[in-house]
Amino acid sequence: MGLFFKKKKETSSHLDLGLSKTRHNFFSKIARAIMGKVDVDEEVIENIEEALISSDVGVNTTGKIIDLLQKRVEREKALSTEKIMEALKEEIGKLLSASVVSDDEFVENAFKENSKVFDFAKKPYVIMVVGVNGVGKTTTIGKIASQLKNNGKKVIIGAADTFRAAAVQQLDVWAERAGVEIVKQQMGSDPASVAFDTLNSAVAKGADVVLIDTAGRLQNKKGLMDELSKIKRVMSRVVPDAPHDVLLVLDGSTGQNAFVQAKEFSNATQVTSLAVTKLDGSARGGVVIGIVDDLKIPIKFIGVGEQVDQLQIFNSAAFVDSLFEKSEIENN
Repeated sequence: MGLFFKKKKETSSHLDLGLSKTRHNFFSKIARAIMGKVDVDEEVIENIEEALISSDVGVNTTGKIIDLLQKRVEREKALSTEKIMEALKEEIGKLLSASVVSDDEFVENAFKENSKVFDFAKKPYVIMVVGVNGVGKTTTIGKIASQLKNNGKKVIIGAADTFRAAAVQQLDVWAERAGVEIVKQQMGSDPASVAFDTLNSAVAKGADVVLIDTAGRLQNKKGLMDELSKIKRVMSRVVPDAPHDVLLVLDGSTGQNAFVQAKEFSNATQVTSLAVTKLDGSARGGVVIGIVDDLKIPIKFIGVGEQVDQLQIFNSAAFVDSLFEKSEIENN
């Protein structure tokens, strides 16, 4: 059975390597669901449903995918298992592309003047980064700053997580490594004050992008909402429409916990984009599908390794291709 399909374009080796655990988990479950079957029947559909749910796609999104598959089976009558795999790939691709505007050009120009990821016409372009502790928030900020700097942009980081010394120290290391400026205050300082100073410095020095780190606490939703609202309010006094992007960082290796966090933060503040990290460390990357479909928040970045360039712009088509196909790396 020809279960793997030819790609239109080669995806990066980083993406293929980073998703190898998820691909093996996801694809092996789907393959077992249809093993030994010639045509698609009710049992095959039920097996695929079980495989999707156990791959962290999520109950709601799995239900939507199964409904679409059943309609295709009814419409096309005798549908082979090979065709159902093609249909599954197509339907997942549609779910992702409906919420994530990304293609090869989008990715290639991400850090350039005509970027659709950063609006460089807004100077400075202000990103407030949120997420619970341990998801890779600080590392994500450092990697974004580094890639922007490598593309000739002037970047300033604001260390507004003033409750954890480790967060500031880690940002310091990343700022030095990337060759960008960092604004910080004493531990326990008002986070909004740090954000205010950072934006004043950015305006004065003609920075292109500002990245504001925030405390990763979710235990008290009201406290979190009040703090983030205050940071936003104070920043808007310096740059009227700031922040331009509220980027939520999620740990992809936590599966459905990442989905729960995304919902919680969406309730606490207006999240406008997502970064899903640590996809290389687990087999739970299927959660990306459910998050995008259910929350309708675009994923801008995915982390598929430790290196700077392994924080990648999310390309939905490349993600689906890599999810369904064995790469040359795995075959060699």
